[in-house]
Amino acid sequence: MPLGIRFFLVYALFIGLTGYFVLNTVMQEIRPGVRQSTEETLVDTANLMAEILRDDFKAGTLNQNRWPQLLKAYGERQPAAKIWGLPKNQVNHRIYVTDAKGIVVLDSSGVAVGQDYSRWNDVYLTLRGEYGARSTRSDPNDQGSSVMHVGAPIRDNGQIIGVVTVAKPNSSLQPYVDRTERRLLAYGVGLIGLGLLFGALLSWWLSRALRRLTAYAQGVSAGRRVEVPHYRGGELEQLATAVEQMRTQLEGKAYVERYVHTLTHELKSPLAAIRGAAELLQGEMPPIQRQRFVGNIDSESARMQQLIERLLNLAQVEQRQGLEERVDVPLGTLVRELLSAQAARIESRQLQVEQSIAADLMLNGEPFLLRQALGNLLENALDFTPARGVLRLGARRIGDQVEFKLFNQAEAIPDYALPRLSERFYSLPRPDSGRKSTGLGLNFVEEVVKLHGGTLNIRNVDGGVEVIVHLP
Repeated sequence: MPLGIRFFLVYALFIGLTGYFVLNTVMQEIRPGVRQSTEETLVDTANLMAEILRDDFKAGTLNQNRWPQLLKAYGERQPAAKIWGLPKNQVNHRIYVTDAKGIVVLDSSGVAVGQDYSRWNDVYLTLRGEYGARSTRSDPNDQGSSVMHVGAPIRDNGQIIGVVTVAKPNSSLQPYVDRTERRLLAYGVGLIGLGLLFGALLSWWLSRALRRLTAYAQGVSAGRRVEVPHYRGGELEQLATAVEQMRTQLEGKAYVERYVHTLTHELKSPLAAIRGAAELLQGEMPPIQRQRFVGNIDSESARMQQLIERLLNLAQVEQRQGLEERVDVPLGTLVRELLSAQAARIESRQLQVEQSIAADLMLNGEPFLLRQALGNLLENALDFTPARGVLRLGARRIGDQVEFKLFNQAEAIPDYALPRLSERFYSLPRPDSGRKSTGLGLNFVEEVVKLHGGTLNIRNVDGGVEVIVHLP
């Protein structure tokens, strides 16, 4: 299972358990919290009523005054209120008064007058000077029918002479409890959803970052030219930097070993020729023969110098992971400059050059490398083009790329050699001299083309050889 999915599953499990625990805890506290607030309000109301009714209760005139009518009218009121979006169309308080023996003397509902309430906790505890409250079901079989009762003492010179009880059914609080639970549940689910979305984004970002590093490591292992991923700070940037440093050190060591071996191998032949000529020159010989051996030393020295320069250029390109700059380079101008540099060679061999490149056709890349690559292609074509032969250069735009073609009249390349032309140190004999080149020119061209994100293709066509290069 991918690391990102595992990370997300662990994160989702944590968010789910945390959300469930918090929501469950809060939901369980809503109902008691609402009832506690209601009970506190009932305490205030009961004590207020105890003070209001005290004088009439002492005088024994509760039923003779307007209190029964007032409480009845109170019970019939319709507030038409809207509390936090919920309608309230009736009052829910019940008020009754008991004497010092617990006998009901006044009841707003009018059903309990004369009954003995001395055993109910709201009356029993209040008459004893304690806090009296109870919650009793009006229907023993219905849990939702419980009614909260809170009593307050009626005092006369510090002596408790009666009790005022204010009652409120819990069912009147249920709409507010339900509304709060629904809103809390919606907010909780929304927050959990946002948390999971954030976790998914974080997992995707982490997986993407690791995939980029993995692709980079796989590309390096496969020998492809890939750029190291860039991150803004943190452990991922440190990891990417460490991987890049490791790649540089490992590749550098292997690269040096390979090039030392290659250079040693390729320099053996010219060094042997120079040493042999030098040994022969130490003895007596005719001037003409001496001049021939001096020429051999000069040509082999030039060959060694060219080999070293080509190797240095190739090493510089191969070690790069990307271009140092990208600018628009006019292809027509660049080709004309390269042809001008080879003008003497073209005229001496009386070559026919045909060019069809639009003036506004642009390449996008590093000018120095593009000049070297196209220059190598031109030199290679000139080496194999016979006297009075044809050299044809053309280019066209295809989508977001430029197709550059270089045709030179020549003998067909053998089939066995075609797939090896851009191989390092592989070269075919030149028609004029029969000697081979360093075998690094086309390899250098291929590396430059790949560095620019293009392709190189060499094929036989009617009458000669054609090189096709696709570049941005």
